[in-house]
Amino acid sequence: SQGMTKHSKILQYVNYRMRVTMEDGRQMVGKFMAFDKHMNVVLGDAEEFRRIVVRGGKGEEREEKRPLGLLIIRGQNVVSLTVESKPPPEDKKNKLGGLGVAGGPGVAQAGGRGLPVAPMGQAPAGLAG
Repeated sequence: SQGMTKHSKILQYVNYRMRVTMEDGRQMVGKFMAFDKHMNVVLGDAEEFRRIVVRGGKGEEREEKRPLGLLIIRGQNVVSLTVESKPPPEDKKNKLGGLGVAGGPGVAQAGGRGLPVAPMGQAPAGLAG
């Protein structure tokens, strides 16, 4: 047994809130949703953080935050990944707004064809000979 590979080590952080540091110094924080062999990263509900040197200040910096949403970052630009926080606990209620619908494949229903259902042995209206 080979043990944990790099791939499986990073796989355990899917759904965690992660901070991605990029080559240009920007930092993106969001829900770590996916990655691939090139280390391309998908972040959900992402925010960008940039350090900006204040002009006229004595070497002061301020951090600017900007909401971005769904973000795909090219692996070439990724310098590091840091855990910000664990994934939120899964709700005991169903994702469907807690409507009391049981999880699973769904409920099967016959698809209608736009014609009224006629009693057995009788043709639908308009189709009777």
